[in-house]
Amino acid sequence: MTRSERPASINDELVFLPLGGTGEIGMNFNLYGYGPATKRKWLAIDLGITFPDASEPGIDVIMPDPIFIEGERENLLGLVLTHAHEDHIGAVAHLWERLRCPVYATPFTAAMLRGKLAEAGLLNDVPLHEVPLGGHLQLGPFDLTFVTLTHSIPEPNAIAIRTPLGNVMHTGDWKIDDAPQIGDVTDIKTLTAFGDEGVRAIVCDSTNVLSPGRSGSEADVRKNLTALIGTLKGRVAVTTFASNLARLSTIMKAAEANGRHTVLVGRSMHKVTSAARETGYLKDVPTPVSEEDAGFLPPDNVLYLCTGSQGEARAALSRIADDSHRHIALSKGDTVIFSSKIIPGNELPIFELHNRLSERGIDVLTEKDHDVHVSGHPCRDELIQMYQWIRPELSIPVHGEPRHLLAHAELANELQVPEQLVLRNGLMARIAPGPAQVIDDVPAGRLHLDGRVLVRAGEAPLRERRQMSFAGHVVVSLVVDDDGKLLADPEVACEGIPDLEEGLSVEDTCREAADDAVSRMRKSAARDDAAVAEAARRAVRGRLRFLWDKKPPVRVLVTRV
Repeated sequence: MTRSERPASINDELVFLPLGGTGEIGMNFNLYGYGPATKRKWLAIDLGITFPDASEPGIDVIMPDPIFIEGERENLLGLVLTHAHEDHIGAVAHLWERLRCPVYATPFTAAMLRGKLAEAGLLNDVPLHEVPLGGHLQLGPFDLTFVTLTHSIPEPNAIAIRTPLGNVMHTGDWKIDDAPQIGDVTDIKTLTAFGDEGVRAIVCDSTNVLSPGRSGSEADVRKNLTALIGTLKGRVAVTTFASNLARLSTIMKAAEANGRHTVLVGRSMHKVTSAARETGYLKDVPTPVSEEDAGFLPPDNVLYLCTGSQGEARAALSRIADDSHRHIALSKGDTVIFSSKIIPGNELPIFELHNRLSERGIDVLTEKDHDVHVSGHPCRDELIQMYQWIRPELSIPVHGEPRHLLAHAELANELQVPEQLVLRNGLMARIAPGPAQVIDDVPAGRLHLDGRVLVRAGEAPLRERRQMSFAGHVVVSLVVDDDGKLLADPEVACEGIPDLEEGLSVEDTCREAADDAVSRMRKSAARDDAAVAEAARRAVRGRLRFLWDKKPPVRVLVTRV
């Protein structure tokens, strides 16, 4: 008898707690808890990142704050990874030392994670266990089966979770593709058999719930890209998500079919293809040509496979567009194909990249012009099919913004699923026993990777950067005697602020305000450094607000001699 078959105790509960990826797309981090409220055992699924936007200057990546489960880590049985996308594994190397639990993944995901752990110096510290495709795992009260799905990366897995209080299907990211080009097709037999057992809840991807029909097949992309590349002259560059191994294979084979040699450009391209070959993929594609050797090929015989489909400033395609790449140059008459979608929030850098290429006479082709991309997430017809296989009692939409979650819940209701529960990060829901309901609200913040330092979202550094990016900043240095009398004119340094008064620089304007404020202080107050600094700060900030209607951060340094 497995633990999942043993009867539950009277106080046992099965709970679900999203700490990332619910109410947003990216940064997935989900917890399942089992047992009495005072001594639950926990299972974590995925631990990913998301990327900053313009409102988060200087931040490299963003990840979920694990503070809640840190306090429970002696009861954390393991971290299970569904697949190797950054929004599902990207935070493991950054946060594992806070969790210190075993990690479980199928071979390709494990290979990708090992590279990240090696870079972080954790390769020999993290207990990383490989699970075979379709494998089984027992972690305390959680009986887990890895179920093969299709997605835009090799080895995407749903996790079929069996517990004494009921079964849960955690889908991870998926779609239904009968010809995925790399990897196995969806394991319908296992999905339907799990549904036949009776499923208490499905925790399911919501990304494309607003899109009718189906997401399309990678086989169609291969046919379309091969035909399109055959019509082009000169050098061709194709950019896509490096993690989409089936797409990389498609592009390499399309190049070969048209007499072109593939050149991998960008660090991520090399990392992904290395992990793929290590785990038995990409055996049937030609060996890429190095960047250096590509320079000796005729233009009609080369295809550059590049990182940078989302307009990333440091990626290969951006450097090519700026004509600053060390080995690769494109010119008028060459073509760049964007075999990818625009991730919401990335519109501006992508369109700016399109324009930089176009200004140099390089043709830009996208999914809007040609059928060169399909999504890796299920559209409505595929979601309906999944519900028909699983037949859950409860639908919990995840991996989507609020509008996606609500639309997913409405779809589940239309499909006669008895219960729907829309959550946000931090809301703990009891799945069983009894009707599903929210029972707690726990901390669920964000951590920002600022260079090598992790800081909590909302802390001072980022607020100050936002303020400086909006209104510049001012530094005032004052030298005073024991009684607070100025011994020299204030020194002022300003950045990002225009001159505001005719005949006066902004530095002179601030110097005048600080001098006047300190000179008017009572002697008793002027003997206090903090009071002097605050008087000058308020005066400078007030003057700038009066003249400019903005309030830049002002820092005042007081030296008393």
